[in-house]
Amino acid sequence: MFMISRRKPFYTLIFTINILFLIYFKKIIDKQQNDYRRQLLPLIGVLNNPMANYKNITFNNFSPMIFIGGVPRSGTTLMRSMMDAHPLVRCGQETRIIPRILFIRNRWRFDKIEWNRILKAGITDEILDAAIVSFINNIIVGHGEIAERLCNKDPYTLKNAVYLSKLYPNSKFILMIRDGRATVHSIVTRQVTITGFDLKNYTQCMEQWNYVIETMYDQCKTIGPSRCMLVYYEKLILHPRPTMKKVLDFLDIPWNDTVLNHERYIGKEILLSNLERSSDQVVKPVNLDALTKWVGNVPEYALKNMAKIAPMLKFLGYDPEANPPYYGSPDEEVLKKTEDLHLHGRKWYNKAIKVAYNVYEVEKPKYA
Repeated sequence: MFMISRRKPFYTLIFTINILFLIYFKKIIDKQQNDYRRQLLPLIGVLNNPMANYKNITFNNFSPMIFIGGVPRSGTTLMRSMMDAHPLVRCGQETRIIPRILFIRNRWRFDKIEWNRILKAGITDEILDAAIVSFINNIIVGHGEIAERLCNKDPYTLKNAVYLSKLYPNSKFILMIRDGRATVHSIVTRQVTITGFDLKNYTQCMEQWNYVIETMYDQCKTIGPSRCMLVYYEKLILHPRPTMKKVLDFLDIPWNDTVLNHERYIGKEILLSNLERSSDQVVKPVNLDALTKWVGNVPEYALKNMAKIAPMLKFLGYDPEANPPYYGSPDEEVLKKTEDLHLHGRKWYNKAIKVAYNVYEVEKPKYA
């Protein structure tokens, strides 16, 4: 009895050591399993769709997706139309739901109480990300004809560019920049309903433009110039050839002259939605008409305080005091297309009203 009682502490120690070892070993195994699971989760976003495979290309979140965005009425539809004219690219119409699922995800993720409830339900960041990827992949691949390079044009996706850049590590982003005065004038005159913009208050719209473009710019700069490119609408209009060459080089897409003649492919390779307010404009060739329409149509009180109302104007290289502004001299081919647009105004007007959201918004030709 004496010998057994003396050995009891020894056996207890051995037993305790074994338990601790098992606990430690289990934690190592769990960590390895979780790490392995995290590596696999992004691939869960692969599509359950027959179009997910095209010419030996499998579309998933490692595909080199293209995301085009910017403040609405900043040339995003023009850019996607020019990209759609390229035989290797398909963007398609705005989905509208991709920015919304990203917005909903942010509400879940950044509400501490709600996120804690979600975690308690066993839904981790990795699981949610995999679900978001699967959703986006199926929308992008499924809503149009397949092509070697797929892109998405939903203006507000660029507010979540940093998050998207992590979900899609090989993706690239185009942020369209336009003079905020022109953007807001277009929003207000066309009565484009956008969350956060009070169409009856020009100053508030300029302030909102400033906030949105600053957010997108910061997202773009965080990703870095190798992943996100700033494209100025004015340069795209004035110098479409050199601008698009830079864009295609950035995207690793070979040059094709079709991007300079997108108007020839409307209704064929390029589909437009008459619910998008820019459709009646992009049906026309690249032209100079829209560059300075805002001049003379901005309230005097806003003009006097433009630098304070929208400091991003100066930051982005625009002169907030210039009225009218000087954006540069247009290339010869742009002058020719603008002249043709005016000479054959009735023809282009008839094309525009076929895809217009509101035919009364389409400017009637000044020339025959």
